[in-house]
Amino acid sequence: VQLQASGGGVVQSGESLRLSCVRSGSIYSLNVMGWYRQAPGKQRELVASISSDGITNYVDSVKGRFTISLDNAKTTVDLQMTSLTPEDTAVYYCYCNVDHRAWPGNYNYWGQGTQVTVSS
Repeated sequence: VQLQASGGGVVQSGESLRLSCVRSGSIYSLNVMGWYRQAPGKQRELVASISSDGITNYVDSVKGRFTISLDNAKTTVDLQMTSLTPEDTAVYYCYCNVDHRAWPGNYNYWGQGTQVTVSS
């Protein structure tokens, strides 16, 4: 399984960005896709996730500003980020949790990070 993230960049406070992550490779079923972020000197935190049946979850600091979505094919997860602040500056990582037919349990996969920088 591979995850390819795109969409990071440098914006000013109050502006918007959209991150996208495309999943490829064979799986049995998708459980969750989402985004983590890690700012310098801080622990990685879950920003938003969406289950295969569309249930979403957001960290409190982004509620009302970020929207996560999953396409019908369940291969692409987008994160629409609005009203960005410098506190949103971080490397954002796409992830997914899937089942494989041949192996028991579920598995996490990570994409490469994409940098989001918000200047004041």
